[in-house]
Amino acid sequence: MSTKGTLFGLGVGPGDPELLTLRAWRLICNCDVLAYPQTGDGDSLARSICAPFIPEDATELAITVPMREDREPARTAYNAAALKIARHLNQGRNVAFLCEGDPFFYGSFMYLFERVAETHKTVVVPGVSSLTASAAGIARPLAARNDVLKVLPAPLAADRLRSEIETADAIAIIKVGKHFDKIRNILRDLDLDTHAAIIEAATLEDEKISRLCDVAAGERPYFSTILIYKGAEPW
Repeated sequence: MSTKGTLFGLGVGPGDPELLTLRAWRLICNCDVLAYPQTGDGDSLARSICAPFIPEDATELAITVPMREDREPARTAYNAAALKIARHLNQGRNVAFLCEGDPFFYGSFMYLFERVAETHKTVVVPGVSSLTASAAGIARPLAARNDVLKVLPAPLAADRLRSEIETADAIAIIKVGKHFDKIRNILRDLDLDTHAAIIEAATLEDEKISRLCDVAAGERPYFSTILIYKGAEPW
């Protein structure tokens, strides 16, 4: 019987190729198949991060994942991707799935892990998350000592977001996208807009950092993370 291949979930970091771990780089250079998520337009941040290191003879498997509120199209895409990956694994090929940030921190790889790990050897390789990259970008720790840090997805309902923010010392809001106006209104009501930093395109050449209170009306930073620190810790 032929030996099955191994699926590697590689965290490839937030954008700067130099933030790849040595282990991720080694696996990209040596795995038989490189899989990665892409948009309906064919764009893939994960692949662009790794592009300088992808061998010319690598077999690539692009996985188009619909980004909609209805989760069924995405589930269908991951089901199909899992079958394709399993076929490679069953033929003894090692597959590396390139995942932005960290695979298990809101990473797309988690959905493949649930579908493949029970039947095939699967290894997760952690990566630099956008959260820690954003903190480095603004040169301010996320939290300290006994501070409570909360990570909040922006699609949460406004009342839930508000209550979570009120009961934390430090907050990171991710998946901002079209929810920016909702977040800004909440932070203004809580007098926290001057404590909030917006990091767009963290670690990339077009990275932009600004205070939330300085964002002009009508502007909506899309690919961004918002970090808030209430100032309880006397640095």
